[in-house]
Amino acid sequence: MIRGIRGAIQVSANESDAIVLAATELMQALIEPNQIKKEKVSAVFFTVTPDLNAAFPAAVRNKLGWDLVPFLCGQEIAVPNTLERVLRVLILFDTDRGQEQIRHQYLGETASLRPDFNDN
Repeated sequence: MIRGIRGAIQVSANESDAIVLAATELMQALIEPNQIKKEKVSAVFFTVTPDLNAAFPAAVRNKLGWDLVPFLCGQEIAVPNTLERVLRVLILFDTDRGQEQIRHQYLGETASLRPDFNDN
């Protein structure tokens, strides 16, 4: 079955290296506990808040060696008074795991975006 895994991280600065580093940290935090194999990934969708535009987070593809996986980047809606410099991801992959076994990762300050996942 295809399942979705969500995650988010706050990027330290609107700089290319910082965005790619944050994307790498987030992807590694999702891949390992969910035992994601690139051959089972259908697609990876990144979004960033409007204040992040120095790089495409999908550049992490090269670091992961996921050359054949489709990646897409987009911009989040600019909602006033929300957390800044946030990079989010949705990974769709084929797994036998049940929904309750999926380990979403909201790292650092982004844990406040999904307090219901804090005990994962």
